[in-house]
Amino acid sequence: MNEVVFGVKDDKQLIYIPEKCIGCGTCTTACPKDSLVIGSVGAVARGLIDKDFLENQEELCILCGICAKTCPTGALELRQAGKSVNDNSYISVALKDTTVSDNCVHCGLCEQICPQGCIEVKQWLSDDGSASVDGETIIDQECCIHCGWCMEVCPVDAIAVEKPFQGTWHRDEDTCTACRTCVDTCPCNALFNPDWEAGQRVDKVAQRPDACIYCGACDMCCPVDAITVTKTAIVPDVEKKGLLEKKLLNVEMPRPTLTSVLETDEEACLGCGNCVIVCPVNASDGEVGAGYLNEVDGKKLLEVRNGTVKVVDQSICGSDGACAMICPVDAIKLKKREL
Repeated sequence: MNEVVFGVKDDKQLIYIPEKCIGCGTCTTACPKDSLVIGSVGAVARGLIDKDFLENQEELCILCGICAKTCPTGALELRQAGKSVNDNSYISVALKDTTVSDNCVHCGLCEQICPQGCIEVKQWLSDDGSASVDGETIIDQECCIHCGWCMEVCPVDAIAVEKPFQGTWHRDEDTCTACRTCVDTCPCNALFNPDWEAGQRVDKVAQRPDACIYCGACDMCCPVDAITVTKTAIVPDVEKKGLLEKKLLNVEMPRPTLTSVLETDEEACLGCGNCVIVCPVNASDGEVGAGYLNEVDGKKLLEVRNGTVKVVDQSICGSDGACAMICPVDAIKLKKREL
């Protein structure tokens, strides 16, 4: 796996492993020096910008290791003299492995449903003369984020999962623009846009509580700040849990930093206005009556002016990347902004 050195002090190193990071921002909540910066979570999750979820301002970091202790996936690791010091005082280490019992019938449902592709099921016909299947179910513990999907769908209750957090999830229906940034970002597939029948009213975005680990990635990525995730308990039996509880429980997660900029290509732009219409920030000012979104000027963030797209106010961009996704000619893109 790729590793980034986030800080060095004497023989200690803070290591960041981007492949393990889910963009949840838990570490930024816990950091006592505000050295960690998270931003553009939605765009990174959608593969629209060439950057990692997390950056570190090394001049502020004191290598206390609180960020690594609170990280639920082990994406941050403290090393001394080149060796990991992560132990049972770290949530990712204290979490019990996801296990499979002998009751497993190797049906493969867990492999199909795992949102991170961490499960491999091998099957073969039994050789005892019965019309049955033998097999092996293998779980990659390094990849598992403990969402519990496999446990929930297992028809014989053969899988045990311990989650990192308990919590609450709230979405402001009036603020939400149903842009799907949270749906695309959630590492657990715990969020979705419900289907509806004619005349039926449903929520714009719904949660699957049994699959949620209350990590906060949806909170971090929402371009209009419509989602609030609050951690109410640390589940694993972590050493010195009281210290981590003071940092994480029942506190508001900090808002992400804008770590991207919008770049436009006026020569390529067709002036179609698709980016203006789809932008969730443009749609969040309370004036979403019939036909309003189809107007392409006088907007807060993006507008079409004199036949080409213009960035009105870079600072309010939600960095979700909806504009880049819908542009038919790649005339608008997100680029990394240097801190």
